[in-house]
Amino acid sequence: MGDVEMENGASAPAEVVEDIPEIELIIKASTIDGRRKGACLFCQEYFMDLYLLAELKTIALKITTVDMLKPPPDFRSNFDSTPPPILIDAGVAVLENEKIERHIMKAVPGGHNLFVQDKEVAGIIENVYSKFKLMLIKKDDNSKNSLVSQLTKISLHLDGKGVRFLTGDTMCCFDCELMPKLQHIRVAGKNFADFEIPSSLEALWRYMGQMYTLDAFTTSCPADQDILSHYKMQQGTKMSRREELETPTYTNSVPGNQ
Repeated sequence: MGDVEMENGASAPAEVVEDIPEIELIIKASTIDGRRKGACLFCQEYFMDLYLLAELKTIALKITTVDMLKPPPDFRSNFDSTPPPILIDAGVAVLENEKIERHIMKAVPGGHNLFVQDKEVAGIIENVYSKFKLMLIKKDDNSKNSLVSQLTKISLHLDGKGVRFLTGDTMCCFDCELMPKLQHIRVAGKNFADFEIPSSLEALWRYMGQMYTLDAFTTSCPADQDILSHYKMQQGTKMSRREELETPTYTNSVPGNQ
């Protein structure tokens, strides 16, 4: 297992650490090198949630990566076949995504502030990933148009609200859920289905551009190559040796004037 080096501000100063709880999040490692961050959506979502709390100094955050292709003996003995994400709080392991989310909301200091109740936002982001997965399979105009329609709803919501994030001017759980999916849509959509998020969705691109400037996203974001490897493995194929040896890249540009 390996530790991910955190950016400045992700954990509390040494003199404060004793007074705040340390939360460890075990995430899937890259399927390419087995060390850097992998492309697990839930892992990045909870990484972002906890990073925001660490920036507020309510917790100290430790991120550990595990190579699930070759899990170390101590991981197997402690967690059997349970895949990450796994949250460890005061020595107690919290397994399963729903339980992790509930634990962050109810038991991690400050966590309740991230979980905003907004049925409209929940509704417009709910199906975006399933429509993306369908597009990867069908790769036809209908599936692409369906995904664009869903992305358009998100863009119109952002434009109508006139705020930086989905529910206001501060990030919440919905942003930590949506933005990793948008990155997968952007990187894998282009590679496997020649799909691009339309530049006409200006509010959505402004939102993404804003997220690309935030440590909570950039520190947790997997490399493009790891996102591609994630979907190649789902399709039963592998990255070529040349692709595996590429220097990791991180797509974070936005169309001009956004």
